[in-house]
This record gives sequence, structure tokens and C-alpha cells, in this order.
Amino acid sequence: MEAQSWGARAPEFSFDLIVAVTLSLCTAGTVAISAGALALGLVSAPGVVAWGSLGHIATAYLAGHFVSNSTEAYFKQLLRNDGDDYLAGVASWADSIRYTKWGRFTKTFHFIDAHDDPPRSCNVDFERDCKETGCVINALANYTRQSLDHELPAWLRAQAAKFVIHFVGDLHQPLHNEDVSRGGNGIYVRWDGREYNLHHVWDSSIAEKWIGGVRGKPYVIAERWANQLAVEITDGKFTEDKEAWLKDLDFADPMGTAMAWSKEANALVCTHVLPEGPHAIVGKELGGEYFNRAGPVIEKQVARAGFRMAAWLDIIADKYQANGAAHKMSEEL
Repeated sequence: MEAQSWGARAPEFSFDLIVAVTLSLCTAGTVAISAGALALGLVSAPGVVAWGSLGHIATAYLAGHFVSNSTEAYFKQLLRNDGDDYLAGVASWADSIRYTKWGRFTKTFHFIDAHDDPPRSCNVDFERDCKETGCVINALANYTRQSLDHELPAWLRAQAAKFVIHFVGDLHQPLHNEDVSRGGNGIYVRWDGREYNLHHVWDSSIAEKWIGGVRGKPYVIAERWANQLAVEITDGKFTEDKEAWLKDLDFADPMGTAMAWSKEANALVCTHVLPEGPHAIVGKELGGEYFNRAGPVIEKQVARAGFRMAAWLDIIADKYQANGAAHKMSEEL
């Protein structure tokens, strides 16, 4: 992955430009209309899936277990989906648009490239690792801010919500918080006898094997996994951990929150992803002992992401509705 960022400032996008681009796409013919529909999230497109569609969908389903009733109602209306998949159905949308003409400006929003030295040292430094075109840290902050903006039309707030849902997931994949060999994309390994790059293994292969395979409908499989994780959080092995998972969540400081989650995931690169360094893992079979150590890590990261996502969405819904009531009252005075 190529490290890019907005530097120290939170990203400021031109809403007028976004609207203009979308409208111009919609008036330029059949192909452009398809691109415009992608921008609105009305259709999906093929693309390189980050954190694996299974991880993203399961994380969103899991968040649905823990959001409040009012949050559920709010996002079902905003995302125009009354089904149980109202969050899961948009969880991979940001991946589907990142390689389109419209969405290519978001390509670097999915990760931060920590220029550290695993396994000797793992660390994330915003000033060092996040440059001019953006990264997942200030992308989460930016789209959280957009999701609360009463001056924006509903479709732009819905678009912002889709980015928020996705980027919370991306922050919890260790190699989305690492620069070595482009986040592991340049490290080739064996997985049950087949060759893959290490990033793919951590995006998809480990999770898929951990739950026993992915034969069948992906949303059904992801929802089943989310249901199991919800039980583990409510009354299982993660019950005692869940409150600690929220200790770094500070909605008043979204970049600080994102950095805390990023550093947590990045630390796993030293302990579990590259415990012997990047050169030692090249060409090795990872489907055995390595998988046995990595599987529980992936499970816990998905659980953390879903639980934290629920808390984040609760605050967005509460603040938007509270600010809306205050705004309406001020207009009536």
C-alpha cells in the first residue's frame, strides 16, 4: 500500500465538487450514469476487497446487535433499508468504488502505512505515515463530521455513513496499519498449498478458514459468524473485555480515537503477523501453526470492530437527532 495523507489537518473535501462530479456523471450517458449510481451507493462494482468482504459484512452485522433501537431506526431510514442487513449491505461499498473514475480519490483512505520496523518495532505516527492524499485516520474523522452535518442532503450523509462503517472495519486489520512490502501485498506465502500474498491472507484467508469455510451465501455466513460473536461479547469469552474496548473511544477526538485503534492493530504486526520479520515468512506455508495463532487474533479484531462500530454509530445518531431538534427550535424562535 502506498502511504498518503492530508498531513496534520483533518481532510476538507469540497461538497460542491462532489455534488458537481456526481451530477456531471449522471448527464454524460449510460456508462457515466453507472458511475453516478456507484457514487450514490445504488449499485456495486467489482474491486479489490480490503479486510475481506466477510470481515466487513460480519463486523457490520455484529454492530447491529449492539446499536440502540433509535440508532437502528435512524440508519435504516438514512440508508433506505429496513432489513437486518441495513449496515452489512453497505459495509463493502467503499471498496466497490475505490477503483472507479469517481471513487479513485478514496484509494488511500483505507489504510495508514506505518513506516516502522517489525518485529523489532511497531508504531504508527500520523505526521510520518499519513501524507497529502489521505489515510484511514483522517478519513474516518472527515466522514464522521459529514455524517453530522445538517447542511448536507441526506444522500451525502448516507454516503458518509457508508464510509464510516467501512473505515472502522479497515482500522482493525493489522496490515491496513503497516507499510512493509505495501502492507504485505508484496510478500508471497503459501496457504494450504496455494500461493497468496500476505495481505490477502490477513484480509480473507484466515477469517474464512477460522469459521470453517465460506461455501454458501456470503451474507448468511457472515451473519452467522456475527451472531456467534455477539454471544461471546454478551455472555462469553469477550464479556470481560468489551468495556475496555471502548476506553479509547472519544467522539470529541475522532482522529485520536482512530489513532488508538490503529496503534492497537499495528502492534499485532510485530506479535502475530511478522513475528520473525518479513523475510522469514516469504514462501512459508501459513495454513497450519501460523493459522492457529492468527485465527483468534482475527476473531477478536472483528469482535472489537463490531462493538466499537455500534458505539460510534450510536453517538452519530444521537448527536444528529439532538442537533436537529435544537436547530428546529432555534428556527421557530
